[in-house]
Amino acid sequence: MPNVCVLGAGVSGLTTALALEEAGFRVRIVAAATGASTTSAAAGAVWFPYRCDPPHLVNRWAKRTREWLIELSRRHPEAGVDVLQAYECAETAERPWWSDAAGGAQLVDDPLILRRFAATARYLWQFTAPRVEPLLFLDWAEKRLSLPIDRRRVKAFDDLDADLIVNCTGLQARGLTGDQELQAIYGQTVIVEPGNLDLRETIEDNRSIHGENQTFYTIPRRGEVVLGGVAIACSDDTPATPTAATREAILSRCAPYGLKPGRVVRDSAGLRPYRTTVRLERDPADPRIIHNYGHGGAGFTLSRGCAEDVVGLVRETK
Repeated sequence: MPNVCVLGAGVSGLTTALALEEAGFRVRIVAAATGASTTSAAAGAVWFPYRCDPPHLVNRWAKRTREWLIELSRRHPEAGVDVLQAYECAETAERPWWSDAAGGAQLVDDPLILRRFAATARYLWQFTAPRVEPLLFLDWAEKRLSLPIDRRRVKAFDDLDADLIVNCTGLQARGLTGDQELQAIYGQTVIVEPGNLDLRETIEDNRSIHGENQTFYTIPRRGEVVLGGVAIACSDDTPATPTAATREAILSRCAPYGLKPGRVVRDSAGLRPYRTTVRLERDPADPRIIHNYGHGGAGFTLSRGCAEDVVGLVRETK
């Protein structure tokens, strides 16, 4: 049985390592950043296939991950997963491409709910969506590993001594692979006290009504709410530094939805690792390397589905 090294300790790296261990493989993680220092720590982390492709694979990965997260919410509350009522604003009644992965999303016909959104959206889709508290999940997952994380920066795959390497490095994959399809996407959120926001529901509005590169969402956590957001293509070295102007723009979008958030607790920002298609494959030039990166704004949404595909590739190794 091969000795496997997972490179990266964000949600993709940790979930992949756990899935490999469950399948009986000996795994160690090597990562420069862990916990609060990872990009995953800044994620809104509600289940939704946002900014990720291709649709047919994303649907399969997202469906499996949703099932897994719902099971975690039941069996391991300490992992930070809760299941919320989700509403997605839409321009038409056409069924969304991701609806099957959401466990059968339904068009809202309740007049009371529709009245709440009358100023912003004629159509609403509802479904149940797992939401993850990133720091709780990252800590929970790390503690379940058999081996401690080897905390160091790796500049080349040859620096690693392993039979197989699983590359879960997100944006850092460009430096390791030279992948020019990988694109940094700047995102910023505002974390607020709940105010009148319901901690049992999440709202997604990814239509263009908010302007280019703008979106709106509310993601409740246990005692606070994440408000977003923006999605701006940028260079890999763009500082993940929140701006006051973006904060005010996000807060200004609440009123049309009838939302009155409480006090601002803090701002958060990060760079999403977007790719025209998620890269999940064995490296054609080096079969000991398996890539699993480029999940865009859906790292938590695709994590378990992608991890199980990695397990399948590792099992095929001769």
